[in-house]
Amino acid sequence: MRIFTGSESAEAASGPEASPEVLLRRAGYAVAQFCASQFKFRSVCVLCGKGKKGGAGLIAAEALHRVADTVSLIILAKGAEELRPEVAACLPSHAEPIWIADEADFARDPVQQALGADLIIDALVGTGFKAPLRRLVAAAVAAVNDASGSIVAIDVPTGVDADSKAALRASGGNVVFSHGIIALIAPKPAHVLGDLTAGPIAVSELGVQPTFVPSSACVQVITGREVGMTFAPESEHTSRPLGQESGQDFGQDSGQSLGQSLGHVLVIAGSAGREGTAALTGMAALNAGAGGVTVACPKSIQPTVAGFAAALATYALPETDQGTIAEAANDRIGGLLAGKDAVVIGPGLSHNPATGTFVRRLASTCTLPLIIDGDGLDAFEGRFAEIKRGAKTPFLVLTPHPAQAARLAGLALENIRADGVSAARRIARATDACVVLKGRRSVVAGASEEAWINLSGNAALAKPSVDELLCGLIGAALARHVDHRSDGADAGDSATTADRPFARVLLNDLRVAAAVHLHALAADIARDALHENAVGATDVLEALVEAFRDCDLQVEQNLFYLHK
Repeated sequence: MRIFTGSESAEAASGPEASPEVLLRRAGYAVAQFCASQFKFRSVCVLCGKGKKGGAGLIAAEALHRVADTVSLIILAKGAEELRPEVAACLPSHAEPIWIADEADFARDPVQQALGADLIIDALVGTGFKAPLRRLVAAAVAAVNDASGSIVAIDVPTGVDADSKAALRASGGNVVFSHGIIALIAPKPAHVLGDLTAGPIAVSELGVQPTFVPSSACVQVITGREVGMTFAPESEHTSRPLGQESGQDFGQDSGQSLGQSLGHVLVIAGSAGREGTAALTGMAALNAGAGGVTVACPKSIQPTVAGFAAALATYALPETDQGTIAEAANDRIGGLLAGKDAVVIGPGLSHNPATGTFVRRLASTCTLPLIIDGDGLDAFEGRFAEIKRGAKTPFLVLTPHPAQAARLAGLALENIRADGVSAARRIARATDACVVLKGRRSVVAGASEEAWINLSGNAALAKPSVDELLCGLIGAALARHVDHRSDGADAGDSATTADRPFARVLLNDLRVAAAVHLHALAADIARDALHENAVGATDVLEALVEAFRDCDLQVEQNLFYLHK
C-alpha cells in the first residue's frame, strides 16, 4: 500500500469520482467500524473541529449512536454558522452539540461529563495541520489526553504533522496520544515512521483510487490486502500428485493435476541437533497453502524430520561426519529440483565448509525461484559477489538479519540499523535479488526497485525457529504462482529475470512482502493469545489460521491494518 503526503491525499480526494459529501459519510462510517471492531465502550465523546475531519467525526457519532448507550458531541465553534456547509449538514439529530468557544469552557460540568466517556474520538484538526496549534485546539488536546477513556484519532492525531518522519516522542509538541488511529485514503509518513501509537492503525481508502495519484514516497507499507492477493483461496486448485517419490526417481513429476497447481516447495535444511528447524520450515510452507513440501536433509536426521508430520515428504542427503549435508549432495541436485516450484535453502544447515560448498553450488545452478536464509547466507560470508546469479536466472530472495547483512555486504551495522531501507536496497541492487532485512520493522527491497516496510510483529519473531518459519511462507507464496501449463501461453514466474516483464518481477516482490506481513501478524496473534515471552514456533504456526482469517476480513471490510 502506497504512502501519501497530506497534499497527495487531498489530491486523491479531489478526483472527479470523489464527492465531498460522500467521502465525509464514508469516512465517518469507516471510523465507526474501526471503533466498534477494536474497542469496548458504552459511552462515546467526539471532539470536532470546523473542517472536514470534524464532519467525519459527526458522521461517526451518528453511526455509533446505534451501538453505544450515550454519544456526546463537543464542537470547537460558537455555533453551526461557523462550520463549513458540508460539515454543518452532518450534524446529527439525536444529540445536541456542546459548543466550545473559549478555553474556560472545558471546565464546565457538561463538558467534563462528556469527556468521561469510555471512548474519545479526536476529530479536531485535519491532515493539513502545521504547527503551532491554536490556543483553543491546544486546550482541547490537553482535555483529550487527560480523559480516562480510550482515544481514537481520525487520520492523524491532532498536533501531528502528517508528513513528518520523526518519532512522536521527539516532536516535543502538544499532540493527542491515541490508543488507535484510522487513516483515511492512504497511510501518511507519520503513520509509518512516527511511532504514533502502540495500538491499532487501520487504513480506509474511502472508495477513491489513490493508485492514479503520483506518490513521492520511496517506500510502501504492507497490509492484509497484499496477503489476500497473494494467498487468495483457490477452491478449484489441487496440488500436483507426488507420484513415486523414492530412490533415484524421487521428485520426478508424475503428471499434471486437475486444475492449477498450488506448487511444490523444496526445503533444504537441518543438521544433527537442528532437526526441528528443518521440519518447522517445511510445515510453514504447508500451512501457508503449498500443494506439497519436500524436506531434503542429512540422512541421519531424516526419520526425525519425517516424524514431525505425515504430510511432509522427506529426502535423505549424504552427510558429513558432523551430521551436516555433504558436498557429495551436489550429485543429487537435478533429481531434487525436478517437479518442484520453489526452493528454500539454509535453515539449520550449520557452518560446515563442505555444506557451504554445497549451498553455493546449488545457488549457482538452481533453475527455480530460490530463497536463501540463515546458515545458507552464512555460506557466502567473504564470497558476497557469488550470491549474484546474473540476469538470466530465476527469482532470488535473501533474508538476512542486520548483523548478517553487515557481515555479508561489508556494511556498518549502525548504518543498517539507522536506515534499513537504504541498506536493503543496496544489497538488492548488488545481488539482483529481493532482500528481506529482518528486524523490528522488517524491510523488503525488491528486485523491481520497490520497497516495503512491515509494521506488524513483535520480539518473538527473533526466537529460534520462529525466524526460520518466514522462508517457508515465502516459498509457498512463490510456488503457488508458478504456471506449469505446457501450451506456451505464459512462461510463468519460473522464467528467468531477463525473460520476465517488470510487472511479474514486481508481483513476486509483492508476494515476498505479503509473506513477511503474514509471518509477523501470526506472531502478533500468538502473542495476544499467550504472552510475548511464551510464544514459540509452533504457536506461530497455529496462529497462521487466524492470520489468514484476519486478512480475509480486512479485504471484506476494506479496512486494512498497518499493525494491531
